[in-house]
Amino acid sequence: MEWLTKLSNAIAYIEENLDKEISYDKAAEIACCSTYYFQRMFSYVAGTPLSDYIRKRKMTQAAFELQRTNRKVLDIALKYGYTSPTSFNRAFQSVHGIPPTAARNEGCVLNAYPAVSFSVTVTGETPMTYRIEQKESMRIAGIRIPLTENMEKNMEVIPSFWKQTMESPKFREICSLSDQKPGTILGVSIYQDPLHIFYYIAAQTEGPVPEGMFAYTIPAATWVVFESDGSLKQQVQEIFRRFVTEWLPFSGYDYAYLPDVEVYPIYEKQPESGHFQVWIAITQNKEH
Repeated sequence: MEWLTKLSNAIAYIEENLDKEISYDKAAEIACCSTYYFQRMFSYVAGTPLSDYIRKRKMTQAAFELQRTNRKVLDIALKYGYTSPTSFNRAFQSVHGIPPTAARNEGCVLNAYPAVSFSVTVTGETPMTYRIEQKESMRIAGIRIPLTENMEKNMEVIPSFWKQTMESPKFREICSLSDQKPGTILGVSIYQDPLHIFYYIAAQTEGPVPEGMFAYTIPAATWVVFESDGSLKQQVQEIFRRFVTEWLPFSGYDYAYLPDVEVYPIYEKQPESGHFQVWIAITQNKEH
């Protein structure tokens, strides 16, 4: 569970610098991963985007200072990195529901968000059905959109990308590329470097790449494969959350930081729920 320790150390850095400039890159370095993967892992484990967490922690501390000191609101705003009273007021109200000036009123209700503490809770109630497979390198072809290291924004654009694609002729064209029997359609998250992060809607194929599409070869790897039925969007995110918090710590494996692959049957129209697979690349933990 070394990765939990690294993640906890990154959070300690954030907590120590709530009243200073917080570098996502520095936090990721402490966690020994890229900024993209740090934000992604954090959102799955903590259940909230990193940006939201930092804002809530800063506003929690700001509220405490407003109540226990006589410091000016502007001084407290500046302390927590808000150079504009308007932006501080907006951030404070988004967390507490009242403006900073009202936080000193007796009896006012405020929200305190404690620091995240990472631990593993074993309940044993819901099993994670999985299998481990060795897969050769596989070539995919399809369309893609650029992502950023902002996981909150990515979570918004990917569903829209699926909707637009399934309503266009491109979807049937991608489906026709599949070499698999029965045919499948893939959602693939690929991180190459901070400037090259993409989400593909693609098919596995060795055939020619149609004009306007892109090809990518996923390297050979060991994969843990999870299967699920239910709400596609919610269940995919739930699988990643449980992989990080429940499966990985006790498995004897490490996350391989390769593309993550969602595998769906080919549908005529966008379904709300159904059967699908999630492939996550893993490597043997050196300690095991």
